[in-house]
Amino acid sequence: MNIAITGSSGLVGSALVPLLESRGHSVNKILRSKPNPYEWVPEGGEWNTAFNSGIEGIVHLAGENIAAGKWTAERKEKIRDSRILGTRNLCEHLVKLDKPPAVLVCASAIGFYGDRGTETLTEESAKGGGFLADVCEKWEAECEVAARAGMRVVNLRFGMILSSKGGALKKMLTPFKMGMGGKIGNGEQYMSWVAIDDVINAAEFALTNDSVNGPVNVTAPQPQTNSDFTKALGRALGRPTFMPMPAFGARLIFGEMADELLLSSAKVEPSKLKNAGFQFKYGDLEGALRGVLGK
Repeated sequence: MNIAITGSSGLVGSALVPLLESRGHSVNKILRSKPNPYEWVPEGGEWNTAFNSGIEGIVHLAGENIAAGKWTAERKEKIRDSRILGTRNLCEHLVKLDKPPAVLVCASAIGFYGDRGTETLTEESAKGGGFLADVCEKWEAECEVAARAGMRVVNLRFGMILSSKGGALKKMLTPFKMGMGGKIGNGEQYMSWVAIDDVINAAEFALTNDSVNGPVNVTAPQPQTNSDFTKALGRALGRPTFMPMPAFGARLIFGEMADELLLSSAKVEPSKLKNAGFQFKYGDLEGALRGVLGK
């Protein structure tokens, strides 16, 4: 399959490109840099692209890192615009092509569901409240122009991605290795995690499986509470986990981001992937942690 991809240097993209190539796909990186036949301008404007040369599928992963710093008004605007405007401009460009790609696989996130306690959430569940839920809703909505043009659109709602190379887990490793890790708040909030290997396998599955469309939860089948996650990470590292972070401390350090990323609860079920026959490599949290950490 001839595939073009945005966000190829990010956490998911940098793992997905070699996987796709190893499975016989041709991968073309859509970049800002010049000169480049697949140069793009997420904010809009003229593109120098080669999409008309037989691109069959698009994977759209580009977007501002949501955990790079406190959510100031400026940071929130960058997070919002990088996803909404970038996706809008990509889709508007794709539908003007003589032969648009057959499939668009676009990143999204389980932030769509907001803070939902112990409620089991599937792709049929309603949108929740909060900044991330609003961003995800509008982000996914920008893909509708591609769907109306006849493209099969898949919105991958990623959970917390486990990787030693980036994301939340990498930020946790230093304090946990020092024996300073612990639960956050009361530890009862659900964390819907997924190993990076399953993320990239799910992305390829979405590209190549015509029965998969619309929102798709990319989370492991067994979400865990923050308390259980903390204990599993401590066991994987062989370190104690007796240093909890109270909710007020998380809010003091991270601001609004603490409530939406650290203290909120989302118990998410990957119903569509399971029903479509996707096989997870890691269903067990401790096994996943040991796998990604090489333990």
